[in-house]
Amino acid sequence: MTNRKQLDNATQMNIYRKMALIKVNDEHARRLIKSGRASMQYYSPRGQEVIPSVISVCLNPDDYVCTIYRGTHDMLAKGVPLRELWPELIGRANGTCKGKGGPMHITHPKSGVMVTTGVVGSSMPIANGLGWSSLLSGDGRITVAYFGDGASNIGAFHESLNLASLWKLPVLFVCQNNRYAEHTAYAACTAIRQISGRAASYDMPGVTVDGNDPFQMFPVAQEAIERARSGAGPTLIEAMTYRFYGHHMGDDQSYIDPAELKAAIAADPYARFRARLVADKTVAEAELDLIDAAIEKEVAEAIEYALASPYPDLTELKLDVYASEVAS
Repeated sequence: MTNRKQLDNATQMNIYRKMALIKVNDEHARRLIKSGRASMQYYSPRGQEVIPSVISVCLNPDDYVCTIYRGTHDMLAKGVPLRELWPELIGRANGTCKGKGGPMHITHPKSGVMVTTGVVGSSMPIANGLGWSSLLSGDGRITVAYFGDGASNIGAFHESLNLASLWKLPVLFVCQNNRYAEHTAYAACTAIRQISGRAASYDMPGVTVDGNDPFQMFPVAQEAIERARSGAGPTLIEAMTYRFYGHHMGDDQSYIDPAELKAAIAADPYARFRARLVADKTVAEAELDLIDAAIEKEVAEAIEYALASPYPDLTELKLDVYASEVAS
């Protein structure tokens, strides 16, 4: 069993850097698309920065993550480099998948991001496969499966939790409950009050936590990760959060009560955490400004690098399709 990390000043700053990177990257992405400089599918994670930032500081560098097409924040928090992420987002040859995966299929094993999937809920069975591999090899890794509240209503959720519990797989199931399954409110499609309550059916711990508060998220993540790594099996974490910009670019959010959305944005988890760091004298505001400026520069440079990068060659159409390449 590993020793737990402490939410000391250094760890808080690590969380802040990840949150700031996610926020700034999202601002640039939305601006780039609206300006017409890039065309890509994009799902804003704004408002959900805390969850993967906290979990990632608790993970080891070689631990695995499986995420979904809405998971840009999960990728950045785990360490996918901007200069490999951005070319992939806009389909350029020096992206993580040579420009052939795009936003919905980012894969970067060096950082532990093993798959980004466009199939709702499929992060969970894939995570089980990675967990089973770790169990067999004894490599000590754990795997995090990120998914949304809507995905908890499909069969893969129940099958995955059942098998992970049965085999005591080193897997952490993290539901980022942003209260809307695409354009449908949680209460309109889910009968149970808390998704975490479903964990009892599979004899594993289930915890609902404020996913917008690093101080609430941290001990929950630590305990679940320690449990998985010690061989005690999986945990289901339901991290409550909110998405600021709808399901996809162009979503008019007409299905959301304007007052509800306004209140959520007013309680911006990034702004609250930043203010608390200053109020607690963890760091001077001027130092945070320097961090923010450095991230702004890093993101802007990565985007310009991506825009100047070449498109994949036509020969790539027949590569990476078969285990053994077939000559034309």
